[in-house]
Amino acid sequence: MRGSTLQDYLGQIGSSADPALSRASLLVERFAEAAAEMRRAINEGALGAAFAASTANNNADGDDQKALDVHADNEFINAAHAARVGHYASEEQAHPLTIDPASPISVAVDPLDGSSNIDTNISIGSIFSVLPTKGDATETFRQPGSEQIAAGFFIYGPQLALVLTLGRGTAVFVYSDRRSAFVMAYEIARIGDEAKEFAVNMSNYRHWDESMRAYVDDCLSGQTGPREKDFNMRWIASLVAEAYRIFVRGGVFIYPRDSRKGYSQGRLRLVYEANPVAMLVEQAGGRAIDGDTRILDIIPTTLHQRTPLIFGSAAEVRKIARYHSDPSRIASRHPLFSNRGLFRS
Repeated sequence: MRGSTLQDYLGQIGSSADPALSRASLLVERFAEAAAEMRRAINEGALGAAFAASTANNNADGDDQKALDVHADNEFINAAHAARVGHYASEEQAHPLTIDPASPISVAVDPLDGSSNIDTNISIGSIFSVLPTKGDATETFRQPGSEQIAAGFFIYGPQLALVLTLGRGTAVFVYSDRRSAFVMAYEIARIGDEAKEFAVNMSNYRHWDESMRAYVDDCLSGQTGPREKDFNMRWIASLVAEAYRIFVRGGVFIYPRDSRKGYSQGRLRLVYEANPVAMLVEQAGGRAIDGDTRILDIIPTTLHQRTPLIFGSAAEVRKIARYHSDPSRIASRHPLFSNRGLFRS
């Protein structure tokens, strides 16, 4: 119910006879405490020790590691220990950590999503995916996203917010300083089926394949084009910020594969970015694909595997999928902003 606390919400679910769901509820509580601590560190900005420049290290995927990345990872590791998860996997760690092999759940985390935006005061966040423990860490984190027990992300923006699902719809909580608690803002978040807004990095247009350029061309052509309506374009370069906007007012997010070296399989990480976002989106009535395939059906082969990611309003994502799956229905290419024939459904 709107106005109830996260603790109340989790208390109802945590009373379930399902030990995995009960443990997942405990983990979310511990993660919420870690997120509140993260907000305090982030609010200090350049005045705080956690905002030091990049460390001399790289993370597991080769990106520069900032002091705040390490601080966030330590906060969520401590929370995972407190909740006694089986295995903990992180963007900041080359290999998973084993905490309690007997635990029914394990967790994969992007401790600080959008860390390239730290210095520019743009919203950043923390993303997590809760999976059933299946033997060792390798086996556990090679499950498809459809096996997730829970997923969520915290966004450190004008408000500290949590978007959460435990498989019973997607709820949105906002942190209240007055109550020192996360309070429900949207009990059942729903992503509108239609979209008039898309988020994509247009600077990569020349690297996209034909189907992706065709889709964007048709959106940009507005009312005079085959879509027969005007679109707005957004790009924040922060996955959690883009996703939160879509939960609040609809639209689609597009990060396709492209022809650049290292981008042929996309850039976002499947296990701890795309999978949790996809679960949240589907639980809110939206869709999430890699261009052709449902994200939650992809079986990971490595912990840090990358993927293209397209998600948001269901009808719009289905249209994007048709541009990819049936290019024969797209007539001859024309220059940007021009008119051309395309199926209108």
